[in-house]
Amino acid sequence: MDLMKMKDPSFLKALSNEELENVASEIRNFLIKKLSTTGGHLGANLGVVELTLALHKAFSSPVDKLIWDVGHQAYIHKMLTGRTSQFDTLRQYKGLCGFPKRRESEHDVWEAGHSSTSLSAAMGMVLARDLKGENHSIVPVIGDGALTGGMALEALNHIGHEKKNLIVILNDNEMSIAANVGALHNALGRMRSAGKYNRVKDELELLMKKIPAVGGKLAQAAERFKDSMKYFMIPGMLFEEFGFTYYGPVDGHNFDDLFENLSYAKKTDGPVLIHVITEKGKGYRPAETDIKDKWHGVGPYKIESGEKIKPVNAPPAWSQVVSDTLQQKAREDDRVTVVTPAMILGSKLEKFQNEFPNRLIDVGIAEQHATTMSAGLATQEMKPFLAIYSTFLQRAYDQIVHDVCRQNLNVAFGIDRAGLVGADGETHQGVFDIAFLRHLPNMVVMMPKDENECQHMVHTALEYNDGPIAVRYPRGNGLGVEMDQTLHSIPIGSWEIVQEGTDVAILTFGTTLMMALEARKELAAKGISAKVVNARFIKPLDENMLHQFMKANIPLLTIEEAVLQGGFGSAVLEFAEANAYQNQSIRRMGIPDKFIEHGSVKELLNEIGLTKENVVKQVEDLIPRGYEQKWLKSKG
Repeated sequence: MDLMKMKDPSFLKALSNEELENVASEIRNFLIKKLSTTGGHLGANLGVVELTLALHKAFSSPVDKLIWDVGHQAYIHKMLTGRTSQFDTLRQYKGLCGFPKRRESEHDVWEAGHSSTSLSAAMGMVLARDLKGENHSIVPVIGDGALTGGMALEALNHIGHEKKNLIVILNDNEMSIAANVGALHNALGRMRSAGKYNRVKDELELLMKKIPAVGGKLAQAAERFKDSMKYFMIPGMLFEEFGFTYYGPVDGHNFDDLFENLSYAKKTDGPVLIHVITEKGKGYRPAETDIKDKWHGVGPYKIESGEKIKPVNAPPAWSQVVSDTLQQKAREDDRVTVVTPAMILGSKLEKFQNEFPNRLIDVGIAEQHATTMSAGLATQEMKPFLAIYSTFLQRAYDQIVHDVCRQNLNVAFGIDRAGLVGADGETHQGVFDIAFLRHLPNMVVMMPKDENECQHMVHTALEYNDGPIAVRYPRGNGLGVEMDQTLHSIPIGSWEIVQEGTDVAILTFGTTLMMALEARKELAAKGISAKVVNARFIKPLDENMLHQFMKANIPLLTIEEAVLQGGFGSAVLEFAEANAYQNQSIRRMGIPDKFIEHGSVKELLNEIGLTKENVVKQVEDLIPRGYEQKWLKSKG
């Protein structure tokens, strides 16, 4: 069929299972071809082709609500709902979003880039439906990895208590971004091997009904026998104990099996959970055979071989520099322990795990637990380093406040993907952590200008013994600078003057420092002498240097690849106010008060004005207007 003509999923209702299999094959081929150019979340989507087709045939979106937990598995949903022709623009600037987007389609009823939200959202929709007297189905699709999130378990508890009609699809591919961990994962493994529980249970009930009634004792004994068989057939009966009717395991690539169980579920009162077994990466051999991440998130690749297309002779990734430094520190200090919430691969911790398997603790998708557990480690004189993406650290804010900072514990935070991340878009931009960490008592926040300074900051964080400390580092590769062979600590709160100047001081750090240096060259050509400062400590500030600048009344420009509200520039303004520098000229550049969508980092920086050209303009507007005469005089 012509996939480009798919405008509404209702056409699926007229298709036979054989015809659906043909559509599934065409969709897989389409995704493999398109994502070889654009990149994207290939493995997760190849695993849910049949499941998505079955859901859209069994239900009537958008009246029935399909909710995708972690929207990276919703590509087929997007295709069926009229967006196939836009896949050339997937995850590109102003193009198709890689996650569900409510303004893209009425079929996208929930947006999610973080996991474990679907069940809570679904319960809210269920309550609204029932209060309004409506009668449509609500179907969240949650992965087995996302089910380890505390929020998902909270929702399961509430849903089971309320007994509302809701059909949960547990998409069990034994992975999240990488292989899952934990007792819940192991319980699901036992369920996978236990066979089809409900079919056996129904046959058992039918058999008991044929036994002539011999008083209440036999009936009670039969009920107890049925319950004991239930526990025998599925160890733990986790979901039934939560109050759900459990169907499964179901072959997620078999339409007969899917439709049979969806039919059962639609006829069942109360909450239902269908346990669907899928294979991440199914239908593309390089993804199927990749035991590490099943091609979770990929850049461009060669279709025939699956070879990933990577930059030649690229500098080391920031995450790799951090991981290598952690290994070195762990060899020197057996207290060093690395904690990660399901990000061993993303934060490039494989080598650390291989060398120190007992000191790399992957807690699964459980950021709050990871943070408080790190605090617990710190109380016992260990040196925990929590490697976590900026966007995921948001989820553990209360734990940072209550459990880490309040107790002033020596927890080191490695904030990966700090700053704009590009194609993953607004749910993943790491631009809020400065604002939500800077105001916390006892917290130290720093960011390196290059990978050499980064290794020294990791060392500094692990040697620091006065409370929590965070080192931020961006996505992607470093600058290719020469690396020192010996690690040293950087004095807390110390800044570095990278280039001297007399007319203006540009205060910045991390990824925007090179931009400031490039702008300085253009300013010099205009006769403006700009001092460029590596303000590597966002908290505490280098107060001695700020006093020096402000007493000399040097205009200041702050630049940060983070939100302006509550950010680094705000800290400089607060310092000026607190020290009564009433005439100090200060301007700030950073991310405005809006969510930044997807696109390349360069495109996004251009959109929000974080450019060399704008630095020059801001400096020209900032300094006293007499600089033109000064420049003319210098030219004779």
